[in-house]
Amino acid sequence: MYSALPAARCDVATQAGQAGSGAHDSEHPETIETRLWLEEHDWLFTVLRSEGNVSPTFRFPDLISACVSLVFLHDDAPARIFDFLGTQLVLRPPLTPRRRESMWRPQYELLLAVQRSPANRHPNPKFQLDQLTTACVAMCRQHEGADTLVLRQARLNMADRAARGRPSRPG
Repeated sequence: MYSALPAARCDVATQAGQAGSGAHDSEHPETIETRLWLEEHDWLFTVLRSEGNVSPTFRFPDLISACVSLVFLHDDAPARIFDFLGTQLVLRPPLTPRRRESMWRPQYELLLAVQRSPANRHPNPKFQLDQLTTACVAMCRQHEGADTLVLRQARLNMADRAARGRPSRPG
C-alpha cells in the first residue's frame, strides 16, 4: 500500500497500543493510507458491524471509498466538500484524534485532485487528506438511510474494480 502520509506520524491506535484494522504496508499497493477523525470512524465501525454488511463483509477501505464515491456522484463535489470543511469541520478541535485506515486508489485520486485544486491553495486555507476523507464520510452520514447507501456503493465499487481488473478475453 502507498501512504499519502509521512511514515513518522503516529495515530491514536498506535499511540494507545491498539491494533489497527489491517495491514498498512506494501501488502496492498492498490490501497492508500489515510486518517479518519474518530466521530466518523466510530460511525463507519457501526456500518462495518451492521446486519446489512454481509456476503461479502466490507472492510474500512470499502466503506471509506464508498463514502467518497457517493460524494463524487454530484458534479459539484469539490464545492460541497470545501463548504463542509469551511463551515463544519473547521469548528471542531483541530487536534481531534484520528484513526489510520485505507481507501482504494480510485477514490484517493479523486480526493488528491481536490487537495491539489486552486480552492485548496493560497489565499484559501489548506486542508489535508484526512480532513477531505473525513468530510466525505461525515457528508454521507447526514443522509437518511446512510448505512444502506454506503453498503450499496461499496458493492458497486467492488464490481467496478473487478470489471477493470479482468484480463481481456481471447478473440
